[in-house]
Amino acid sequence: MNSTIDLLKSHRSIRVFKDQPIAQETINELVEAGQAAATSSFIQACTVIQVNDPEKRQQLATMAGGQSYVETAPTFLVFCADMKRHQLACEMNDAQMQSGFTEQFITATVDCGLFAQNVAIAAESLDLGIVYIGGLRNKIADVSKLLDLPDLVYPVFGMCIGVPDQNPEVKPRLPLSVVLKQDSYDDTKDRERLADYDSHVKTYYQSRGSNLKETGWTDQISGMLVKEARPHMLPFLQERGFIKR
Repeated sequence: MNSTIDLLKSHRSIRVFKDQPIAQETINELVEAGQAAATSSFIQACTVIQVNDPEKRQQLATMAGGQSYVETAPTFLVFCADMKRHQLACEMNDAQMQSGFTEQFITATVDCGLFAQNVAIAAESLDLGIVYIGGLRNKIADVSKLLDLPDLVYPVFGMCIGVPDQNPEVKPRLPLSVVLKQDSYDDTKDRERLADYDSHVKTYYQSRGSNLKETGWTDQISGMLVKEARPHMLPFLQERGFIKR
């Protein structure tokens, strides 16, 4: 339809980057593009930490489950949901902040997601590649300690950015008929639609250039969701001042 939509629909995760640094001015522009994202009630609850220190990078790569590109990517950013500055704003106005509400956690986390996606699209518009690193939450307390994160701040995910040195295929997304519904949630035909989608995903995995698989989407998801999903997250977040009420 237009170049922006074409760019959005051509997203791929890039995990191999050329040994080519990105100018700080470019990173600044990307983060400013992130700041331009929609923000709930002007809350602006995202803080970005650019990690340059090689030793910290190596530790973060290990904490993320051995994802080596965290260490080797030209740029690595950590996106944090941040309600700490809002506490400061209240103090500056002699107000007592009411914190710990689940709604605050949701709005801060959504703010981070919107902010980061703006950064991702801005980077891709410059022919850079990105990959999100949710694996930081595997060792979220250790990541927070390494980055000196205070209470009311938590790392949502990381992002590697660099000039791509690989050309992976675009993964087929769910059928529009499964995702876009009209007036109500009607999933009466979703079983057959997902079965058809499974066949497309299997074809994709069997035809791509590397990491060949023989799986569809539903068996991947069912295999993932029968396992615990980072049960340490709730006590960690509550300890940091989130989701208390």
